[in-house]
Amino acid sequence: MSATPNQSRRPDDLTLEVVDLIGSVVARYHEEFEEAAAGHALTGAQAKLLSLLSLDPLPMRKLAHKLRCEPSNVTGIVDRLEARGLVERRPDPADRRVKVAAATDEGHRVARSLRESLHFAREPLAALSEEERLALRDLLRRMVETGPETA
Repeated sequence: MSATPNQSRRPDDLTLEVVDLIGSVVARYHEEFEEAAAGHALTGAQAKLLSLLSLDPLPMRKLAHKLRCEPSNVTGIVDRLEARGLVERRPDPADRRVKVAAATDEGHRVARSLRESLHFAREPLAALSEEERLALRDLLRRMVETGPETA
């Protein structure tokens, strides 16, 4: 089996430094996200699921795929969030045999509060000009759009 050109070539030092910096940002984000979740008496997995559902209702199987876990794990997480009034199960409008999980009004409020409590990048981002923030956003979008499919 032969390697593709990208697999056989060692990344340059600048690429390695950028990868390390992205890793540092991701680690800081996850650390602060876990703290924000705990502030709402949620586990990290519950907070992540709630954040996903605040964007769109999703079937359990799709949630499991996005969270990279077994559907039975998602069922337990949804059960706990439903018991707190943050999530509800509804029939899927496209296929009434399928149930989707959806954030309730309170779930949307908590998800928004979670996002607003993530402060680690606000100050450094605020120090960048609007032009720099737009460039960073566009570069990150390009990386996400050209990377391997994750959803």
